Amino acid sequence: MSNEPTDTEPTHDEFTPDPDEVEYPSTLRITSLPAEQAQRAAIERAERWEQGEEVPHVVNFEDRARLRRLLTDKRMELLEAVMEQPPGSIRALADRLGRDVHDVHDDLHLLAEYDIIHFEEDGRAKKPYVPYDTVRIEVEFGLPRGEGSESPASA
Repeated sequence: MSNEPTDTEPTHDEFTPDPDEVEYPSTLRITSLPAEQAQRAAIERAERWEQGEEVPHVVNFEDRARLRRLLTDKRMELLEAVMEQPPGSIRALADRLGRDVHDVHDDLHLLAEYDIIHFEEDGRAKKPYVPYDTVRIEVEFGLPRGEGSESPASA
């Protein structure tokens, strides 16, 4: 009897839907919250989603330093440029921004690892795009407050 599996392993492409098949919410929130708070927020979003509400996608960084390392000024400029006018290719975006194509490629792929930037295959070209209307970056910190107290900003 052979030890080789009889079924073939599914490929990544079989699990990855085409960009046109995915419905993205209008907003991506990039947050920096402690794990416990981020988990509570995720449960709340899941409950709202189950009730039929549109909820944002969230990418959370427990460590603000990691968030700052990811969202450098250059990467924020890339993100904004892709959202304002999606380029036909990585090279076209690099040319538009006056940046080295390899640096732009690396920055876009790093942002893609966090599902902030997505790519559409167009022949040999990869077209970066952002499937959200809004990207909101939230970093929350402050003094602990008692239950029911509101900050002046939320009043």
